[in-house]
Amino acid sequence: MLSKIREIHDESDGTFGSPRVFDELRFKGETCSKKRVARLMQKHGVRGIPQKRRWQKKGPGRRPDGLENHLQRQFDAERPNTKWVTDITYIRTGEGWLYLVVVIDLHSREIVGWSMSHKQDKQMVLQAVLMALWQRQDNETVILHSDRGTQFTSSEYQRFLREHGIISSMSAVGSCADNAAAESFFGVLKRERVNRRHYTTRAEARSDVFDYIERFHNPAKRRKMEVLYGTKCS
Repeated sequence: MLSKIREIHDESDGTFGSPRVFDELRFKGETCSKKRVARLMQKHGVRGIPQKRRWQKKGPGRRPDGLENHLQRQFDAERPNTKWVTDITYIRTGEGWLYLVVVIDLHSREIVGWSMSHKQDKQMVLQAVLMALWQRQDNETVILHSDRGTQFTSSEYQRFLREHGIISSMSAVGSCADNAAAESFFGVLKRERVNRRHYTTRAEARSDVFDYIERFHNPAKRRKMEVLYGTKCS
């Protein structure tokens, strides 16, 4: 069991703590308990990286007329491409901030759309949503939830969603919990990758974030879906 724990810990680049190691073991068919995994890791000095919880209060924004919170903190979905969430975070580099926006499918928790830019504007948001639309293999109606940032409340963004049959959902004023799924991903990204690096340039940061999303996060989510549903995920 210790050998398997070390293997999963090494595959995570030394970031997984006992809860995530336990989850991986269970998905691989191992019979074990959380307490046993935690005990073995503690005894043999196998440690993850704890997450720093720093909630930032966001300024209030005006939700466009007719919009509401369709998600109501229900962060699960029975089918793919029915519920998405999106948000923006920032990454420090030697050249200044690099902004990252992601679109997450709540069925698989894969990043189905993303974009990065040195400017935090609506164009980067539109590019991320376009990427999510391109990978979608059906035309089923999807709810896309966001906070009330100006990029999401802009008339251009809202018009784009309507033209593509996307239902816009929006958080309450200053409520991080309404978009907890996106906040959670950013917390894990920064703990497992960004906060362990020093990026000299934006290009360096962009390359590393791409590597994390496409070579680590998304493949891991696909493997879990294959185990859960017994089908090959594209």
